[in-house]
Amino acid sequence: MSKYSNLSGHFLIAMPDLQDPNFNRTVTFICEHNENGAFGIVINRQVDANVGEVLSQLNISSVEGNPYAGNNVFIGGPVEVERGLILHSSEAEWSTTLVEIDGIAVTSSLDIMRAIGNGDAPEKFLVSIGYAGWGPGQLEQELVSNAWLNGPADSKIIFDTPVEQRWNAAAALLGVDLSLLSHEIGHA
Repeated sequence: MSKYSNLSGHFLIAMPDLQDPNFNRTVTFICEHNENGAFGIVINRQVDANVGEVLSQLNISSVEGNPYAGNNVFIGGPVEVERGLILHSSEAEWSTTLVEIDGIAVTSSLDIMRAIGNGDAPEKFLVSIGYAGWGPGQLEQELVSNAWLNGPADSKIIFDTPVEQRWNAAAALLGVDLSLLSHEIGHA
């Protein structure tokens, strides 16, 4: 494995020149990274759907006045877009928590969605559809070709920073001003 062998719990921050429409100006929380590849969840791309609609599609009842029903749903990435994943604070246990890193967990089970429907959600969470995935060595090659910045994740950016500010805020954690890296600076 290369020097990039463990980016679990890190942010991948798209460089300004990354033109792939799935990842242009995104921040991805890396859930797992090992010799078999990597998977993560994009935390700053929303779809035109909300949690209430997802609960309805899953035939999960929602309490009247559910405070989470209007929460936006995120596009976690282009892989398995029919699959739902919940990125959340890890103060409770769920039947299918896939990963838990530094107080941030990823769960795919219906019990967490039922809890959200009952108004008993984790303290902080976001619902995503799909995820980002890389095969063995693929992410390392993208890092070598300067497609991404990477650094330790911060739950405040995932859960508390306005979505439209997450890309710049994640880079700022590394001391990077993305506007200074863009090839488009000064162009009208």
